[in-house]
Amino acid sequence: MSELSDKTTSPLSRPTSSRSVTETVNGSHRFVIQGYSLAKGMGVGKHIASDNFTVGGHQWAIYFYPDGKNPEDNSTYVSVFIALASEGTDVRALFELTLVDQSGKGKHKVHSHFERSPESGPYTLKYRGSMWGYKRFFRRALLETSDFLKDDRLKINCTVGVVQSTIDCSSLQPIQVPDSNMGSHFGMLLENMEGSDVVFNVAGEKFHAHKLVLAARSPVFRTELFDELEGDKQEIIVADMEPTVFKAMLHFIYRDSLVGEELEDTSSSSIPSVTDTLTAKLLSAADRYDLTRLRRVCESHLCKDISVNSVSRTLALADRYHAMELKAVCLRFAAENLAAVMQSDGFEYLKENCPSLQSELLKTVAGCEDDCSSGGGKSRSVWAQLSDGGDTNGRRVRQRT
Repeated sequence: MSELSDKTTSPLSRPTSSRSVTETVNGSHRFVIQGYSLAKGMGVGKHIASDNFTVGGHQWAIYFYPDGKNPEDNSTYVSVFIALASEGTDVRALFELTLVDQSGKGKHKVHSHFERSPESGPYTLKYRGSMWGYKRFFRRALLETSDFLKDDRLKINCTVGVVQSTIDCSSLQPIQVPDSNMGSHFGMLLENMEGSDVVFNVAGEKFHAHKLVLAARSPVFRTELFDELEGDKQEIIVADMEPTVFKAMLHFIYRDSLVGEELEDTSSSSIPSVTDTLTAKLLSAADRYDLTRLRRVCESHLCKDISVNSVSRTLALADRYHAMELKAVCLRFAAENLAAVMQSDGFEYLKENCPSLQSELLKTVAGCEDDCSSGGGKSRSVWAQLSDGGDTNGRRVRQRT
């Protein structure tokens, strides 16, 4: 028995392997500094910060020092730094800072680790608040006469490459699952008009569609097409809507997406009033046909264009079409920038056409006071002026009748 055991050998286990992979996870952020001339003089060591952006699981921010970071330079240079804005220890990264040439010649000023990594390896940021950048990023006198400054605006592009190491274990070849193409299939139904059973007449332009698709997407269409439509009537007249708006809405119903270029081309930056944009008109259509997701998409696009001059009309629009997320953003923005908003033409429109929104704005201002108690005195002053018709400089404003 022992002799048999000696001759029996254990089967060899299958060999395994692994591989360490060190690479960078890259991400970029564009920081636009509007009103450069007004930022000058804020003081050496004081900065303007970009919004936080996330790369490689960490948050980052760009700091621009109009008067420089180094007191010894006497504001001769502007300084630019990239800061670790979230908790972290020994975060290793590569960086690139680009001051954009706005003349179109492409002669950007680039400081990059990506073209040639530093001899000592990636830069290590020890803790939250650690920074990498240049105290003498650009001589200020030269900057102010260069193509980098246009319309009192600077553009800085930042790329961060966070170094990460992973273990790549040998495994079976994965099977890739393609992205869903359901939207494109339904979109083809709309384009080919195959099997369409209803026609919409919008200002003389006709659109063929499918009752079941519309009813599945919109409770309003479901009621109109299956509960209220008379007999064999196949054509429905749509009043108070432009053909381009109805076409874009149908595109969304079938494909669950919008043509982004159309929204960009009709953004409020190129049209006098936000209410005249395609996005605003689509918001109206979404409210009319109870298209919840379309309403949220429109809210997201309109939110990107909120400014001191546009917030009042955007707020009125959001209130009219039950865009509650957009309304909340507008109220908060208006409350935090109330002094400037009250002097805009849009605020006059708000006072004359939407007086009930002023009460809601007062409540939001009160909430901001609670959040920022250290600056409450100024907020209460503005709040009182808003309540009794004064302006932000303490003067009485004659109410229009």
